[in-house]
Amino acid sequence: MRVCVTGGAGFIGSHLVDRLIALGHTVLVIDNLTTGVREFVNPKAAFIEMDVRDANIESIFADFKPQVVFHEAAQTMVPASMENPKMDCDVNLLGLVNILEASRKHKVEHFLMPSSAAVYGDLDTLPLTEDMIGKPTSFYGLTKLTGEGYLHIYEQAFGLKTVCFRYSNVYGPRQGDGGEGGVISIFTRLINEGQGLTIFGDGEQTRDFIYVDDVVEANIKAMNHPELTGVYNISTNTSTSVNKLVSYFKSISNKDLPVYYEAERTGDIRHSRLCNQKAKVDFDFLATVDLERGLRDTISYFKGK
Repeated sequence: MRVCVTGGAGFIGSHLVDRLIALGHTVLVIDNLTTGVREFVNPKAAFIEMDVRDANIESIFADFKPQVVFHEAAQTMVPASMENPKMDCDVNLLGLVNILEASRKHKVEHFLMPSSAAVYGDLDTLPLTEDMIGKPTSFYGLTKLTGEGYLHIYEQAFGLKTVCFRYSNVYGPRQGDGGEGGVISIFTRLINEGQGLTIFGDGEQTRDFIYVDDVVEANIKAMNHPELTGVYNISTNTSTSVNKLVSYFKSISNKDLPVYYEAERTGDIRHSRLCNQKAKVDFDFLATVDLERGLRDTISYFKGK
C-alpha cells in the first residue's frame, strides 16, 4: 500500500516507517525536522521536509495518493503546552485539520494517529478505559482530546475511517528528552553522563510505560483491519512509580547515582494506567516487551550514542 507518515523522522514515526518498509509498503515521510532527525528516516522511504500546517500538503497528497495516513507529527511536551498554549494548539489542531482535509479530498482509506493518556487527566478510577470522560490537566491533553473529536466528526460527516490511539508513556531508542515518556530518555542520558537524577514531586507518581516496538505493532495490527474505527488505549496496563523506575536504572546500570527531588510540575498527572482490553479484543494487540528488557535495550542504544 501507499502510506504517508507525518512526523516520520521522529521517535515513534521513524520506527513505524522502518516496519512499514520491512513489510513492503511504499512510504512517504513528511517532517519539518523541528524535533525529528533526518538520519532516522529509512533510506527506502521518500522524504519531504515540510510542516504539517503548510498549505502545500494538499498537492503532496495529490501526487503521492496515499491509501493510509499515519499522522504522527505533533507537539508532545506537556510543559511546552503550558508555557505556549497557542503554539500547542497551532500544531496539534490546525496541523491536524490540514492533514485531515488533504486526506478527505484525496480519498484516503484509513487515517490513524496518536492521542494520549493525557486526555484522561487525573481521574481517580484505574485502569482508565476508553469510555471514561477525560478531564485534561494540561493544554497538551486538551488539544489531544479535541483532536479525537475532529476525527470522529470527519468520519461521521465525510466517511473517512479514523483510528485514534491513546498511548500510555512510550519509551525506547531514538527518543528525545521531551514528550510524555521522556523521563526514561532523560534518565538514560544523565546516567551515561554520570549525573544525578531529578524527580519532580515525591516520585510515587505512577505511569504505564510501553516500549516503542509494541506501539508500532499496535499501529500495524490496526492498519491491517481497514474497517477499524474509534479510540483505543495502547498500553501495558501496568503501573510503575518513578521511584521504582530509578531502582530499575540503578540495577541495570550498576550505578548508584544521587537522586534529587523538586516541586511538582504544573499539568503533570499523578497516576496513570490504561486498560488495553479493547485493543486486544478488536485487533489482537498485546504488549510483549516488559519494562526491564525495554530499559536494557534503551540504555544499550543510548550508550552507543
